[in-house]
Amino acid sequence: MADSANRDQELKQMFWKELASSPFMMIGLQGVEDSRTRPWTAQIDPADGEDKEDGGTIYFFGSKSDHLVQGLGTNNRAVATYVSKGHNIFAHVHGTLTPVNDRALVEKLWNPFIASWYKDGKDDPDLALLRFDTENADIWKSESGATLVAAALRMLGRDPGEDHQRANRAEVTV
Repeated sequence: MADSANRDQELKQMFWKELASSPFMMIGLQGVEDSRTRPWTAQIDPADGEDKEDGGTIYFFGSKSDHLVQGLGTNNRAVATYVSKGHNIFAHVHGTLTPVNDRALVEKLWNPFIASWYKDGKDDPDLALLRFDTENADIWKSESGATLVAAALRMLGRDPGEDHQRANRAEVTV
């Protein structure tokens, strides 16, 4: 049990570290007509005294005219997928999206990359800030050489998928 808890904590920390380094997620709404996910840039607001790599609240800047933001009127159940820059972490995250009207938070999270998308900057009438309240995540770690290990395990009569999953997958609250 301790090994499982340690693995879960390790994968959770790896997820937050990778997301802080490469904050691009595919996000969409569940149960709406157009449930396709699209790329959004996550803004991590860490807890007081913490670092982004320790986790925090995820926010997204978007456009009020975007189908995802407009879809929040009927459903706020969201799903996001993530692949780290080096393809060593994969995640599937469930939660809810909520529009936030907080000028101080916009000021805090604003950056030149976000500014490039909005003609009128922070005062753009189409600007929306969404909070992603995460509930759980399925996180996978990929290791180099995994194919060779899988072939060796198969030759020994073991299921490489089960062994890999046991060692490299966690279902956690993020």
